[in-house]
Order: sequence, then structure tokens, then C-alpha cells
Amino acid sequence: MTRTEKQEAREAANQQRSLEAFMAAKAEFDALVAELQVMSADHFGADPEAVLWGHTEMLKYWNACLRGMADAYHRRGEFAE
Repeated sequence: MTRTEKQEAREAANQQRSLEAFMAAKAEFDALVAELQVMSADHFGADPEAVLWGHTEMLKYWNACLRGMADAYHRRGEFAE
């Protein structure tokens, strides 16, 4: 095997490992999104008939966390180019 072939083989192996790690991270992300959907369907554990300001503030904080992620991906707000 020539030096170029060895380098190409290493690069291909590295790309494969990167892809596997990425797909594992994506699976974790997808599982978290599914958990968030379940939480939302359950009103985030709050009784809709007894919601208080603490519930609202907690949900607003979680929304801000998610908005930061979405803004970074879509390059909005502080992440705008």
C-alpha cells in the first residue's frame, strides 16, 4: 500500500467513526425530543386546573433553553450572521 493509499484508508476509517458517533448523538437527541413531547402532552406534570406562576416560569425557562438551540441552528437572534 502506498503512502497515499494508507492516508486515504485512515481518512475513510476516521470518517466512518465520525459518522457512527454522530448517529449515536442524533439518536440520543431524538430520544430527548420524544421525552419532551411526552412531557408536553402531560402539561409538564402540572394540573391544568391548578397551574401556578412557578409552573409558568419553569416552562418559560425551558422554552428559552430550546429557543437558544433553535436560534443557533437557524442563525437567528444572537447567532445571526
